[in-house]
Amino acid sequence: MPVPCLSYATRYYKCSAGVMITASHNPAQYNGYKVYGSDGCQMTSDDCKAVLSCIDSVDTFTGVRCMDFDLALKQGLVKYVDEECITSYVETVKGLSCLYGDHVDRAVKIVYSPLNGSGLVPVTRVLSESGFTNITVVEEQRNPDGNFPTCPKPNPEFREALALGLEYSDRLGADLMLATDPDADRCGIAVRTSEGMKLISGGEVGLLLIDYICSQKVKHNCMPANPVMVKTIVTNALAEKIAASYGVKTINVLTGFKYIGEQIALLEKKDSASSYLLGFEESYGYLSGTHVRDKDAVNASFLICEMFAYYKTQGIGLWEKLQSLYAKFGYCLSMTHYYAFEGSAGLQKMKGIMDSFRSGAVTSFGGLKVLSVMDYKDGLDGLPASNVVKFVLENDCLVILRPSGTEPKLNLYTSINAPNVEEANALMVSVKKSAEQVIL
Repeated sequence: MPVPCLSYATRYYKCSAGVMITASHNPAQYNGYKVYGSDGCQMTSDDCKAVLSCIDSVDTFTGVRCMDFDLALKQGLVKYVDEECITSYVETVKGLSCLYGDHVDRAVKIVYSPLNGSGLVPVTRVLSESGFTNITVVEEQRNPDGNFPTCPKPNPEFREALALGLEYSDRLGADLMLATDPDADRCGIAVRTSEGMKLISGGEVGLLLIDYICSQKVKHNCMPANPVMVKTIVTNALAEKIAASYGVKTINVLTGFKYIGEQIALLEKKDSASSYLLGFEESYGYLSGTHVRDKDAVNASFLICEMFAYYKTQGIGLWEKLQSLYAKFGYCLSMTHYYAFEGSAGLQKMKGIMDSFRSGAVTSFGGLKVLSVMDYKDGLDGLPASNVVKFVLENDCLVILRPSGTEPKLNLYTSINAPNVEEANALMVSVKKSAEQVIL
């Protein structure tokens, strides 16, 4: 089952914790586990330290206590998640529809791939029960397989992972292709354009979703009081402009969906959970409800398909809708670039790179002056300490650096504002080249 289902079940059963065994969107060698607290949110740093101290206190060879599984079942110490919990989750996701009675053509052609992961059953169930009748699953990637035989790196951020789905789309004439990563917390999409299938980035999908959600709530007069959108500091800043145009406040948090989950919990404490509209991050994670405390690709798949069908019924493609948002709010090109540094030597190399960017020696990127530097290593803007450096450049452009928390790599986030896509791409190349003079 997917990550969001675990988060939901942890809350549903009022458990003390939840554990998900997963390689997430990474190759099998990165297999690990995610730990969730009683609130269904991934544990914060302090809680993780407490868990690690318990692990360290156990002798690996003699300290691990075991019990027969069947005996544990018999004594009630182990219980399987029942169908009622799964159905409750599915019904909750379906209840996040933004149509409010609007008619849409649900026979639209859609290709879906679970990338040999856990998304197949809940995603297809939610879609079919919501009336979508023309969903084709990529057969080679239908069943769970931890070896990921058709895409060794099953990350929907990368075109290679969607290659089979794109072939299906061209063969069937589908206008939307979506893929969920193996533990089904991330969702990537490609859409039909006059030039063929185009991938839409995680940040761009976020732009489309917040505009769709807000426009529908305004149209049907059901926008909550003091509406809120939550996004990470490295995520497309244009989303904030779109949200503001609807009177929606944006809360920016550190990278990691647990921080978005934390904001939902804070809203709940104020009895204001209904004001939450959407949380998202550039790495293809979205959540439009408060039913879980992590990104939810089942929720995202459903909402994206609904949004796609809504606009297609009006003769508008998602690519065209995205271009109309750029025409209205300005063009912003946001991209993430990855640099691998394996082993302990790689960790030291990344530390040296981050120190270099913190030294003050970098005063421009691609000819754009650095106007200010924001270093989050000791906490900043009310956010906790994090190994992140953010450069604010001329023309509202951004460069942000952050070592990955799960893989041996350095992430370079770039956000470029320009009059058009051609100028943005050219400037992106220059900015990236400047950063790589320090990184490589």
